[in-house]
Amino acid sequence: MDRLEAMAILLRVVDKGGFSAASRDLGMPLATVSRKVNELEGHLGTRLLARTTRKVALTDAGAIYVASARRILDEIDETERTAAGELRVPRGELILTAPVFFGHLHILPIVTAFLGAYPKINVRLLLSDRNLHLIEDHVDMAVRIGRLPDSSMIATRVGSMRTVVCASPRLLAAQGTPKTPHDLAKLPCVNFEILSPASAWSFRMERGKSVNDVPIRSRLSVTTAEAAVSAASDGVGATRLLHYQCADALRKRSLRIILADFEVDPLPVRLLHTGGGALPSKMRVFLDFAAGRLRETLSSL
Repeated sequence: MDRLEAMAILLRVVDKGGFSAASRDLGMPLATVSRKVNELEGHLGTRLLARTTRKVALTDAGAIYVASARRILDEIDETERTAAGELRVPRGELILTAPVFFGHLHILPIVTAFLGAYPKINVRLLLSDRNLHLIEDHVDMAVRIGRLPDSSMIATRVGSMRTVVCASPRLLAAQGTPKTPHDLAKLPCVNFEILSPASAWSFRMERGKSVNDVPIRSRLSVTTAEAAVSAASDGVGATRLLHYQCADALRKRSLRIILADFEVDPLPVRLLHTGGGALPSKMRVFLDFAAGRLRETLSSL
């Protein structure tokens, strides 16, 4: 059995979502594709794929094996390019993910500049407010805002992000500016459900003390930051957002930050990738390119 060939076929099955699609993409008989994967599983003594009538899914062992196989094949490809005289010219497809609004505002400009600097690299930028799984969703690198669960992922911190409460000057003039979080009971609120799933907002009541959840009077609940900003700017109520989500409205003075003394600790912002082995050159150069630019952008917010 040619293990490298079997690895490549397995990755194609995973990337294409099934044996038939991989067979068509490879120009290889379906029976051969299936046999090669079966032989690899037999060699390893474990099941890598859970097969159903419609699709295949990675087992836990399969997810670990596929991540390692990708690194191995990437390193072999880079080694061969070096031997062929291409030296260290990074190339290939780089798959990135970021939150929708943050990605549009701050990651897309970095990606467009990166494409100009590295013409041999193509980028797929997956903007999603759902945290994609780097291995299962075949993502090379992710932007994460918030605390990370313990994992084998490698994280490069590029800054931090405040969580702020803001309201329109018109609303505050009409109903008064709250002095403490408990004053929010008298103020209508627009709740951004992604950040605060329950109708309660977190505040640090005293510096260095524990965080408390304070009930709010939610007049409107929305599922996008843009809707929260728009409604709050129109005077519907105060809202609670990540600072970058309302930065433009703050600059235009359609919103004003309130209760700043009670904010919870800023959330870390990181670039995240899987651990183990040397980084493929396409990922290494993007990390070097993006980290400094993100730090500069976030320090100005």
